[in-house]
Amino acid sequence: MTMKTVMLGIDIGGTNTVFGFVQKNGNVIAEFSIPTKAKKPADELIKRIKINVNDFFTKNADKYKLKGIGVGAPNANYYTGMIESPPNLKWGTFNLAKAIEKQFKKPVKITNDANASALGELLFGAGKGMKNFIIITLGTGLGSGIIIDGKLLYGKNGFAGELGHVCIDFHGRHCGCGKRGCLECYVSAPGIVRSAIELSAKRVSNSKIREIPTEELSAKKLTEIAKKGDKVALETFDYTARLLGVSLANVAMTIGPEAFIICGGLAKSGDLLLKKTKEYMESHLIKNFKNQIKILPTGISNGNSAVIGAAALAWNEFLEV
Repeated sequence: MTMKTVMLGIDIGGTNTVFGFVQKNGNVIAEFSIPTKAKKPADELIKRIKINVNDFFTKNADKYKLKGIGVGAPNANYYTGMIESPPNLKWGTFNLAKAIEKQFKKPVKITNDANASALGELLFGAGKGMKNFIIITLGTGLGSGIIIDGKLLYGKNGFAGELGHVCIDFHGRHCGCGKRGCLECYVSAPGIVRSAIELSAKRVSNSKIREIPTEELSAKKLTEIAKKGDKVALETFDYTARLLGVSLANVAMTIGPEAFIICGGLAKSGDLLLKKTKEYMESHLIKNFKNQIKILPTGISNGNSAVIGAAALAWNEFLEV
């Protein structure tokens, strides 16, 4: 029986790490999720990933062969293979690509986690057929990946596309990157929860938010409350959408994309966030850009877009290996 070639795509997030085996057509053979444990060394995470990978090939030794590995991770540098002081991971700066190659004995290429998602959408998702779009990932932080003329924009140093660290308030919330007022401090899963807590303390109207212990409140629970008509929860989504919408308008007038593709855990709130974001974006665009730029959810339904994107990076780099 002919063995099928697969690439391993790894998406390293601040909370969870998702990885899977992907064929050239984007078909996900198997997908796994484990806690990242961001305060522990990266080598510990790599070893836990390898345990799952070894188990998969033990069960499928005669079916699939691994050709290469693509990784999406915060502050990952495509050019150098280094991960450089990611704000949501306590890893410092080190060569992530070499560390993974050492464990797996396979070629490895890395990029920013949002860039990986952008590649996934370009090849297999909502960006298929587009040449100019920007992906926004809303999870533990806010990431972005920029596709221009059908190619991923890396910039001179490999770090282009850090929309999450654009400042929206000089005296705002402290960010893990060391700055204040970064967009991701407000438009992310932790950011919207913090906004909900702050607003619930200022408003006199009844709210289910006050009935949930602070440490148990999540973006998912906030979405559930908002869908039931809770005024404070709805105001929280409106506030978050305004910050995101205005920021997208600023970027749109600079780059001129066909669409913004929104993915990640917070994006699962659907129209609660996306509809209002579109309205606020349109209200801050000049005439030349109005009613031309779409805001779309992820178009990848058969797996994690970042995993598929990371694997797409590997297919592009290692097809002839």
